[in-house]
Amino acid sequence: MKEIITDSLRYWEPRRIAFNAALGLVVAGSFFYYQPPLDALGWQPVIGLLFAAVLANVLYCAAYAVDLLLQLSDYRSVWRRYRWLLWAAGTVLAAGIFLFHE
Repeated sequence: MKEIITDSLRYWEPRRIAFNAALGLVVAGSFFYYQPPLDALGWQPVIGLLFAAVLANVLYCAAYAVDLLLQLSDYRSVWRRYRWLLWAAGTVLAAGIFLFHE
């Protein structure tokens, strides 16, 4: 079990940096595309972005549950080759939620 947990940490934690960088680029791109007026930039949008960043990182941890369950199954070798798809899908989903929120 220790080996599986270590493998999961070694896989997912470096990708958290790329996940956050991708979301940061989406936020920055959205900001520059829409160019909100300076008087609209107060504390509320900043607090909202911080809350969204924390929530995105908490939800990122859901990948650990999926990863650990699949690594404990007979499909471990297949899962280890294709778990990047879970990372990609989660990153695209998080970016899409930000872009299409109201």
